[in-house]
Amino acid sequence: MDILLKFVDLFLHLDKYLDQAVIDYGLLIYGILFAIIFAETGLVVTPFLPGDSLLFMAGAIAARPGNPMNVFALFALLFVAAFLGDTVNYQVGKAVGHKAFSGQIKWLKKDYLDKTQDFFVRYGGKTIIFARFIPIVRTFAPFVAGIGTMAYSKFISFNVIGAIVWVAVCLAAGYFFGNFEIVKKNFSLVVLGIIVISILPAIVGALRGSAPKAA
Repeated sequence: MDILLKFVDLFLHLDKYLDQAVIDYGLLIYGILFAIIFAETGLVVTPFLPGDSLLFMAGAIAARPGNPMNVFALFALLFVAAFLGDTVNYQVGKAVGHKAFSGQIKWLKKDYLDKTQDFFVRYGGKTIIFARFIPIVRTFAPFVAGIGTMAYSKFISFNVIGAIVWVAVCLAAGYFFGNFEIVKKNFSLVVLGIIVISILPAIVGALRGSAPKAA
């Protein structure tokens, strides 16, 4: 329970933690941000790490005078982290994915795999791009793509586009809007808003999919 509360505190007060980390570590913050984004996108076991909100806050800090971070360097570095994360996740899914869904791990049910693969069949490679903006899902999408029949040559193009758009949009939002006084004073609400906006398309899609069809 204490660990859960710490993660909730991390998400809701990311502004304070990242601000202090920039002061404490200087240019090493680049490596820390790279590691977090890579792990959040590349390791199936760490979908709980901050993604959208971390990029937003990094963009906001990069806009402040006197900080050690450059927004263009951030974009280049975190694009690579996001791209490599999905690539590693895809390869892990391809190598051990079917074993992971063999039934030995109770919370990884074969039904989940089948439903996710159906989603890929329905929306195609665009799933990799859309998933970037949905917390948790962006961690599992490349893993499932590796398990399925999506060729790496096709996956990599959607991976590049998704990584560019995701990192650019989140960083730019933080860079241009993150230092508004109302945002700084209500950062916890902003983070919650980012999460809600991120998962809203998935909720709408699920509701539409469950709605009865006209005869």
